[in-house]
Amino acid sequence: MELNLSPQMADTTIFEGEGGGYYISTDVKSPALVETELAAGKLVLQPRGFALPHYADSHKIGYVTQGTCTVGLVSPTNSEEKVVVINKGEAIPVAAGTISWWFNGGDSDVTLIFLGKGSQSYNPGQFNYFFLTGAIGLMGGFSTEFISKIYNFDESDLQKLAKSQVNPFIIKLGPEINMPSESNCTVGEYVFNFENEFFSNANTIEMTADNFTVLDKIGLSAGVVKIARNTIISPSYSTDSAQRVFYVTKGSGRVQIVGLNGTQSLDVILEEGQIFVVPKFFAVTQLAGENGLEFFSVSTSPRPVLGQLGGTASVWKALSPPVLQAALSISPDFVKDFKSKIE
Repeated sequence: MELNLSPQMADTTIFEGEGGGYYISTDVKSPALVETELAAGKLVLQPRGFALPHYADSHKIGYVTQGTCTVGLVSPTNSEEKVVVINKGEAIPVAAGTISWWFNGGDSDVTLIFLGKGSQSYNPGQFNYFFLTGAIGLMGGFSTEFISKIYNFDESDLQKLAKSQVNPFIIKLGPEINMPSESNCTVGEYVFNFENEFFSNANTIEMTADNFTVLDKIGLSAGVVKIARNTIISPSYSTDSAQRVFYVTKGSGRVQIVGLNGTQSLDVILEEGQIFVVPKFFAVTQLAGENGLEFFSVSTSPRPVLGQLGGTASVWKALSPPVLQAALSISPDFVKDFKSKIE
């Protein structure tokens, strides 16, 4: 299995306007996203930027890397609109088919990274959005005859309903529209705050179905890792066929991935804003640069189980000395020395 795992930027513009933009990494640049059935996108909202109500064809998790965003959610199983305000360092899962809108009511830009499954996507490697309104909205796609019968409007009002919003995707709202600015529900039921979970000696925080049960419904989990300068993360691999996708949120460093037959599939420098994929069962390790390294990742398992190839939880510690001696073809004294270094 030969995959091009080279990290890529989400720098292909899908839409860009006065209210903000949406960007992806194409399948040409990131074939690994397609091969592993993952998807990624980046939403940037300028002040007063509003992403029109829509739903997507795939499950995803949004992570705020900059600013504060107001999000509206309407589940297909609940007609009540839930509004939550999310901040930098927080994540929000969004199931396929759930209506959502996104608004920046602040004075600076908002940036969200979306990572998730692409197995249901019409365009592999990216999320496809179905907008309710606007130039590419569902409302304008139905005939006036059908709309009049569905919503009980006459001809003049039909045009207002279906055709007044002529802009696609993201618009900039004027001050005359008073958008919601506060949450109307229990935020903790919809949003996971990674920043609140970090403490002095932690470098990894995970959001799984064990501590955020909504993830069982979408089959995803997520994590945030913060590595101090020149620090390395021990190699790990997925044990449950889960694919993993990473987005570098801050700093720089180096990543190595080893796959089938011990082949090194990747050894490159990582930079802020890059996306890279770790296929199922491949082993990965990261080394932080001079300014540290931080990344957000999503796994296609709601309860991921990682095998460890380094550190105190390493399989090397579990294996008995005779097995290590035979497997590594080393002396008993060297086995002791090796085990002592991973205690």
